[in-house]
Amino acid sequence: MKWQRGSGMARHRRWLVPALIVGALLLAFLAYRWVSSWLAAPAPVTIAQASLQSMREQQRLTTLTARYVAVVTSSQSRAGGLLNPEKTMIMQGDVRYEVDLAALTQENLRWDEASKTLSVTLPPIEISEPQVDLKTIQEYDNGSLGLAVTNAEDALDSANRDAALKSLTEQAQAALPVRTARESAQRAIARSFALPLRAAGVDANVEVRFADQAREEPGYMDGSRPLNEVMGRPVEVKR
Repeated sequence: MKWQRGSGMARHRRWLVPALIVGALLLAFLAYRWVSSWLAAPAPVTIAQASLQSMREQQRLTTLTARYVAVVTSSQSRAGGLLNPEKTMIMQGDVRYEVDLAALTQENLRWDEASKTLSVTLPPIEISEPQVDLKTIQEYDNGSLGLAVTNAEDALDSANRDAALKSLTEQAQAALPVRTARESAQRAIARSFALPLRAAGVDANVEVRFADQAREEPGYMDGSRPLNEVMGRPVEVKR
């Protein structure tokens, strides 16, 4: 019986040493992983960097599409005022409001550790040229004889087209649609950064501004730093 107890203890000792070695290696590996993750960039910055790259791959973000209608009238005085040809044109055009996501870089993102706020600066909203629906153009004239006996009609049509396009462009650049397009872009971009942060359990605020917008607070995000500075190294963004 003494020999059997001694043999059992020997077997336990043979398993104990490898188990201790494996345990030590496992602890060392876990410690290495923990130290590596601790020394790496903060989680919010890493997530924001990944979100930025995903947005850049989308190239452009259309935040608003609007249709405008221009009603213009041109007239001429011919034959000493005896002939007064006049034409009216109704033109419709679609306009897109877009953000160039491919233009975003690490410099457009700043992280404020104190307030846990990610600040995103977007390039200005881009407004496309009006896309005119030729099928919907309507024209009316005043029935003047001058339209038949002179070349006034071509001149009036050209003047109406130029005036209608100018009117569509001015309507598209008005304060209300531009503000609507900006707000839509801000919501979409903020959501695109906030959702991955929340999914990772990071409680962070996301504030989105446009480069050409006046900052309401003089000290806005004074404590923030660019992502590459937070990470402690320059970051290359794929183009």
